Amino acid sequence: MTSLLVLIVLVLLSIAIWQLTKIFDLTQIGQKRDNSQVANNDDNKVQGYLMFAFLVFIYLTTILSIYYCGKFPLIGDSASVHGPEVDNLMAISMILIFIVQTITQALLHYFAYKYRGKEGQVATYFADNNKLEFIWSAIPAVVLAVLIFYGLYAWSDIMFVDKEDEQDSIVIELYAKQFAWEARYAGNDNVLGKANVRYIEGLNTTGTDLSDPNAQDDKTVTGEFHIPKGKRVIFKIRSQDVLHSAYMPHFRAQMNCVPGMVTNFSFIPSLTTVEMRENENMIAKVDNINKIREKNSAKLVAEGKAPLDPYTFDFLLLCNKICGTSHYNMQMKIVVDTPADYKKWLSGKPTLIQAIKDAAAADAKPAEGDTKTNDSTATTKKDSTLVAEVPMK
Repeated sequence: MTSLLVLIVLVLLSIAIWQLTKIFDLTQIGQKRDNSQVANNDDNKVQGYLMFAFLVFIYLTTILSIYYCGKFPLIGDSASVHGPEVDNLMAISMILIFIVQTITQALLHYFAYKYRGKEGQVATYFADNNKLEFIWSAIPAVVLAVLIFYGLYAWSDIMFVDKEDEQDSIVIELYAKQFAWEARYAGNDNVLGKANVRYIEGLNTTGTDLSDPNAQDDKTVTGEFHIPKGKRVIFKIRSQDVLHSAYMPHFRAQMNCVPGMVTNFSFIPSLTTVEMRENENMIAKVDNINKIREKNSAKLVAEGKAPLDPYTFDFLLLCNKICGTSHYNMQMKIVVDTPADYKKWLSGKPTLIQAIKDAAAADAKPAEGDTKTNDSTATTKKDSTLVAEVPMK
């Protein structure tokens, strides 16, 4: 109903403007008017001033955007060792963009006014100017080359993992599917077992090949996963269905999840979750979010609904590809612990094979008070126990 009313208002407003235009034309009857449809000096001057007005609009929009939205970028709040380098590259790029935009827009609009059309004025024509073309080609080329080589150096430094770091690192698989994440930890051998979607069955939701010797100590978690501060984490990234993107903004990490292949990314966390929550910038952002939530909660309470819970900062793994209808909610909590807390948390998690055995054993137990078991039920439970005892392929 609201959309229909808005549409009716827009139609009536258009009719009103059209009628006002006709009234204005009627008021000009009898007056000397230039109806040649060819721009004269006055028309060109007006267009020149309008170009200056648009320049002011661009600058004001830029200033207001920086003022109101400048607090939203994550620059300065990185939680990985390579984060400051990425932030530095972003800051340099943005500064250059603002400088170039300011100068080029000013020149563009100034020349549009200065060299506007005038009666009797003829533009100077020349086919080319080698000196001018060299200048406006060389300057951008040099600037872009510096940025590109700096970016390649930063990328190589981030992605390169030497053998010593690899041996002392933690290997985690991030498994993406519509619309959730799962994490699979390599065990003491620091090697993930093979996996394929054909092996997905029951609790084996990541498709791990349970007959692979390297898979015997793998552990899977959902809902949240933990990583230790100060230790390199190597992520092996897979997708079950469509193209996803593993995005961890506070760690300055992003990598596509491509069906049928394994992509990689690694970083060293530099701040625990607790330390990040105590960061001054993060405290200010959380306070601002909670003020907004309090206002929205007041409206919800007035409507008889439950209020919103206070927001508490957490690192998140997000999907940065539009992968379907629930893409917006495809996220997983990341907890950065101290090394000691991380070991304690991980040691409390069963291996995938042990979890399957426990589930099969639980299914095999007869319900309380059930003293009669028919042959088909007994056979099913026996099969489940065998599945738990023998690695599946």
